[in-house]
Amino acid sequence: MANIAIIIAGGSGHRMGQDIPKQFINVYDKPVLLYTLEGFQNHPMVERIEVVCLDGWHDVLRAYAKQFGISKLQWIVSGGKTSQESIRNGVFHLEGQVQEEDIIIIHDGIRPLVDETVLTEVILKAKQYGNAVTSLPYNEQIFIADDEISTVKYIPRDMLRRVSTPQAYKFAKLDWAYHQAFEKKIGIQNSSYTNTMMVELGERLYFAAGSDKNLKLTTKDDLEIFKAYLKSDKDKWLK
Repeated sequence: MANIAIIIAGGSGHRMGQDIPKQFINVYDKPVLLYTLEGFQNHPMVERIEVVCLDGWHDVLRAYAKQFGISKLQWIVSGGKTSQESIRNGVFHLEGQVQEEDIIIIHDGIRPLVDETVLTEVILKAKQYGNAVTSLPYNEQIFIADDEISTVKYIPRDMLRRVSTPQAYKFAKLDWAYHQAFEKKIGIQNSSYTNTMMVELGERLYFAAGSDKNLKLTTKDDLEIFKAYLKSDKDKWLK
């Protein structure tokens, strides 16, 4: 049973307001995507990496991978118009190249601070239960609007979890799910992702530990927070 990562880097990143895709923005002389890839490259349980990449950037990615020693990178696949299309492209490309019981770890290329312990747990939980999604408790109060200006109902926060990537699935189930979803138009609309799609298809998901450091770089402010984390790590005080 192998552990194979699919890194999603097919977006154009318009909200960042830069001239290049946000996954290729340099931070301290290294593209954001390479920080992400190094987390998987350096993890002893990850054996191979596939990147779903924006068209026109494949050769750039290959050059960076060679420069930064990402030897586990085996495949580069073109992305789609949406996140779900990009993940589907990555999953379908693995058909005939991986085994049904292999663990496929899906992760956003613009989440560059993936923690080794988080990645370990999501792999182990997926081996145990067939899937695993990183999650954290929700620490804010959530109220349901009764009208535009008031509320009479809230959701107990102990019922809530914030779920993100990395998330992992056995390949056979993942491949089945994407065929079902795109054939039946289930769980592929708007901001849908693999986890929400799985639930819409009737699957039960299992929680694994997450990390507050697992920041998704969407805006310029996120980029500044990422830089601060990197400097903090260099100062050796942030755990």
